[in-house]
Amino acid sequence: MNNKVKLSQEELQSLKLLQEKQNQLVVKFGQLEYEIQNLELQKETAIDQLSKLKEEEELIGNQLTQKYGNGSIDIESGYFTKLE
Repeated sequence: MNNKVKLSQEELQSLKLLQEKQNQLVVKFGQLEYEIQNLELQKETAIDQLSKLKEEEELIGNQLTQKYGNGSIDIESGYFTKLE
């Protein structure tokens, strides 16, 4: 007794098309994951830069406070206004 049944060309074509679409999605997910990892690395670099910037900001702020006291600076004009 033969349990095998030959699928029609249309059925085979539908299955092959479905498989091709699945393969394309797998590739797309791989590309997206690669891009996500790349963005994560860029984010880590930006976080490191932000941390260094905050340290530099604090250092300059402390230096200016020691030199001029507490107050505010107008960066555009270059003037320091002391707090009273």
